Amino acid sequence: MAVATTRLKAAIGYSSHIGRRNDNQDFAAACLADARSHHGLVAAVADGVGSRKGGRVAAELAVRSFIDDYLSQSEALSPQKTAGRALESINHWIHLQGIKDENLKGMACVFTGIVIKGRRLHSFHIGDTRLYRLREGAIGLLTRDHKPDGAEASNFITRAIGFDEAVRIDYRVHDVMPHDRLLLCSDGVHGKLNDTQIGNILAQRLSPDETAKKLIDLAMELGGDDNTTALIIDIFELPPATVKDLDAFISRLPMRDPPEVGEEIDGFKLEAMLSDGIYSRVFRARDLNEPRTVILKFPKPHNLQADTSARQAFVRETWVASRVQHIWIGSVLLLPPKRQTCLYVAQPYYEGETLEKRLSRKPVVSLTEGLDIAIKLAKALGSLHRAGVIHRDVKPDNIILLRDGGLKLLDLGFARLPLLDQPIGIIPPGTANYMSPEMFDGEWGNEQSDIFALGVTIYRMFSGGAFPYGESEPFTKPNLTRPDSLLKKRKDLPAWLESLIVQALAPDATERFQDGFEMAFKLESGAYAAAPTSIKKRYFERFPQRFWQLTTLILFIVLLLVLGSGLQITPELMRGLLDRLG
Repeated sequence: MAVATTRLKAAIGYSSHIGRRNDNQDFAAACLADARSHHGLVAAVADGVGSRKGGRVAAELAVRSFIDDYLSQSEALSPQKTAGRALESINHWIHLQGIKDENLKGMACVFTGIVIKGRRLHSFHIGDTRLYRLREGAIGLLTRDHKPDGAEASNFITRAIGFDEAVRIDYRVHDVMPHDRLLLCSDGVHGKLNDTQIGNILAQRLSPDETAKKLIDLAMELGGDDNTTALIIDIFELPPATVKDLDAFISRLPMRDPPEVGEEIDGFKLEAMLSDGIYSRVFRARDLNEPRTVILKFPKPHNLQADTSARQAFVRETWVASRVQHIWIGSVLLLPPKRQTCLYVAQPYYEGETLEKRLSRKPVVSLTEGLDIAIKLAKALGSLHRAGVIHRDVKPDNIILLRDGGLKLLDLGFARLPLLDQPIGIIPPGTANYMSPEMFDGEWGNEQSDIFALGVTIYRMFSGGAFPYGESEPFTKPNLTRPDSLLKKRKDLPAWLESLIVQALAPDATERFQDGFEMAFKLESGAYAAAPTSIKKRYFERFPQRFWQLTTLILFIVLLLVLGSGLQITPELMRGLLDRLG
């Protein structure tokens, strides 16, 4: 099991040229935080305005202070709060110095800074420096120049750090994806190169340093005389999406009526309906953009108590699948935001059959096959438990047996997450026949309730589909005592296995296994025996009549031998003979 802990991985490159000016008033810097930190990546570019000396001082101070102040603040604070406060302090100091110090009179700077934290890009912008993003070959401008209307080509700006006592910063939040390429630049670059020229150079995918230099060189070749600075950031890997990230994304997706076979949605051709349940409709689909088969699951909002319930269920499934990586837990395909236009979950298509379908056909599940399935399921469940996730809907319908002998535990829409703990509107969560007694009394699910559901699943697997306590009425608390004997149904099964299943099905949650890994260990060892196993009967218990016949004959022969030898028959001698016969 692996809980996804990938940190932000990026490459940074930089180039700057003085142009035909006497000094370079541009300044840029970037920092990728230490692996032990969750600050992410912070970068900024600034271009000084005002006096020759004051402009450079303002630009360098703004960038250095922005980065240092952000990294010195608590990771728990939002980038908007930490970086916003830093820029307010920077603006106040620069404005005062521009008034008090004659050498720095009128000092100010335009500024663009970014923070990449988690899977979000936070931008802070004022003036005419710029932020570009190249994604899938398309260039996009993420900032807006602060210039008078109709004066885009002029050097006149309306806002800058240091202009006034108070500063108005444009703050935006953007999504960020692996393989995104970011450019922060001064007007020396975009003043000579249009967006198409910039995009073409970025799309060549040279190293960040080479790309930055190529932008500067082309700007100079086209007659650039201003300070020219380019900072390039390539995003390679991102941390797993947080519940907040997914919730923000999913909340923007419209919920449509469930589609039909044959429709095309977001480049997926719906080829077959796999299930049409109470809460969702599931299709096998062909991806028209790349050669693969996928599963698409669409919600049925009219069958849920609220729109938010369906959305939270999809947030749960997506978060868990992206966060907990295990060979026996189904994954989720994270689609580009611009591709997905409505609410659904995309998953890989797994070749195989559900465990429920396996139970409906002959031959019955053997001890070897069943133990292999049970151990894998217990380990998959244990992986979720170690990540703080409770499945809450373990059952044969949610288990795919793969053709290669593996399996996948699916359907995490009812999962209870450590960061999204509130009820989702369906009471109680899960399927009645697999729910533990405490869940009917208000428990929202824990490790022991998952163990109970796994116990029901394993019992059904070995019993040919029968339920250990019989079938329950929906939302009616069952009267549980002791499950029907599994050994009466399957005389080929060992007593220790029944004892283990009985423990998993205990009405008292404290008597069950602590988590999936403990149960997997007991299954693997095969040595767990809460109840004693059968003891082999002695010979005289199995064949009493034959025993006494043989005993009489042997005693008669012994008697003859003793009489003939003159030995004395003692009680100890007789007891020894009888013990040997037994």
